[in-house]
Amino acid sequence: MRVSLPDLEAMEAFGKRIAERLVPGDVVSLSGTLGTGKTTLARAIISALGHVGEVPSPTYTIIETYDDTHVPLVHADFYRLEDPAEVEEIGLDDYREGAALLAEWPDNAGGFAHEAGCLSIALEKVGEGREAVVTPGTSWQSRWP
Repeated sequence: MRVSLPDLEAMEAFGKRIAERLVPGDVVSLSGTLGTGKTTLARAIISALGHVGEVPSPTYTIIETYDDTHVPLVHADFYRLEDPAEVEEIGLDDYREGAALLAEWPDNAGGFAHEAGCLSIALEKVGEGREAVVTPGTSWQSRWP
């Protein structure tokens, strides 16, 4: 499925659609080249889940957690990982317990598409806007319109 995201308002609405369907154990896998809007979409999802305040990019910390959202959330940016085995070193599984995961640069962590709860979103630049190529995992099939 392709979703047109011509502007920031559309990106925020898309983030809200995702947040409304998100449950603990889910992964929203965000891929795309630099500048395609992965962090912007992550921020829209986090905001739609009820977080008020700043949402820093986890590029340097790798993981940011949000316990004040409707669904406990882990926002991870795996851009700086050099080997997928590093996710064990940072304790990703411990962070994920009872929480949903927003994963930027998922391939650097070994990917999540094999998980039933993975909503894979590949963002692409299209003119001045963006387009999302959405692939829902099996547990998203009944939740994703």
